[in-house]
Amino acid sequence: MRVYLVGGAVRDQLLGHPYQEKDYVVVGATPEQLIQQGYQAVGKDFPVFLHPKTKEEYALARTERKKGHGYHGFEFITDPNITLEQDLLRRDLTINAIAQDEKTGQIYDPYHGHKDIENKILRHVSDAFVEDPLRVLRIARFAARYASYGFTVAPETLALMQTLADSGELESLTPERVWKETSRALLEKNADVYFEVLRKCGALKVLFPEIEALFGIPQRPEYHPEIDCGIHTLMSLQQACKNEYSLDVRFAVLVHDLGKALTPKDVLPRHIMHEARGVKPVTEVCERLKVPTNTKKLAISVCKEHLMCHQALTLKPGTLWRLLQRLDVLRRPEKVEEFIQACECDARGRLGLENRPYPQADYMRQAIQCVRSIKAHDLPEEVKGPDIGEMLISYRIKALEVLKAKFLAEQEAK
Repeated sequence: MRVYLVGGAVRDQLLGHPYQEKDYVVVGATPEQLIQQGYQAVGKDFPVFLHPKTKEEYALARTERKKGHGYHGFEFITDPNITLEQDLLRRDLTINAIAQDEKTGQIYDPYHGHKDIENKILRHVSDAFVEDPLRVLRIARFAARYASYGFTVAPETLALMQTLADSGELESLTPERVWKETSRALLEKNADVYFEVLRKCGALKVLFPEIEALFGIPQRPEYHPEIDCGIHTLMSLQQACKNEYSLDVRFAVLVHDLGKALTPKDVLPRHIMHEARGVKPVTEVCERLKVPTNTKKLAISVCKEHLMCHQALTLKPGTLWRLLQRLDVLRRPEKVEEFIQACECDARGRLGLENRPYPQADYMRQAIQCVRSIKAHDLPEEVKGPDIGEMLISYRIKALEVLKAKFLAEQEAK
């Protein structure tokens, strides 16, 4: 029995990229032998075992055979006679098909993954790549993760991804799986690359047609020097990644302008009421992918209200209060902060305007503190019952009026 460290841990070790999870493959053993040594069986589709002390995963060497449609349509074969090379052959990329002997530290690299690491290439191991549609998303995610190292997808691998996108196999992916891969990709430093790669291979129009539809839609150049709505979307996402914002913010930024794809052609490049038009496609994307509730709520709020945030300094105090109310400022101020972050990404996700001032963000944050600082005990004692709520609103709007005058004066003095 031989044990090898495999996959991501070996890849990232060679690359100098931080990693936490370790996966092992066991060659020349049976399930019974591992159980006798104290390993705990946890695998359903194939034999995976937890180490009795470290609880890390150890899988028996296996091969796989396509027997049905989709990424679940595989038959896994385990046998003590299966070699390390056979196990590594079934993996997606050469950089993931490298093993390290647990005892000696010797590297086994039958498919030249180390060379591809040195050349910064994401390349498939074998033509069996096309048997698993999930690999399209995985390769796009790896492209996003390692973009800062200079990695690109090999042309021949991109061609196989195109084959999968054209085959209809992507439609077999469950919403949960698509969201899992996408949410992980969104949290990468270069999340925009994930969507660029999906677009290059034709998968974006299959899985995210609402985002694909943005590319080629023009905007007014005085507001959007980059002009193209799709490019603006990815530039805005770059801003969210640069600032290390949360998944909810990044997703909201991704879908904030979906309504622009629905603008009547005769009014382009203007996009009047695009924020209202966008609610339906944003909702449809969230429901189709079974996006978590809080993520969906922020996405819809940003879609509906982002222009209001951009106009914050010109809003009447009462209008600003009603916006803050809709954003649930009294109960969930942290969500208003995420709303502001997403709107700032939209404002700066424009060619040549990436570092422009956005005083609306500071103003909105001060407004949050302003309205939340006013409590019922600040009201006159004689105010009772239903009048308390009305009086609180009156006080808060008056406070916003004072804040606005002060803030604008300070801006003018700068």
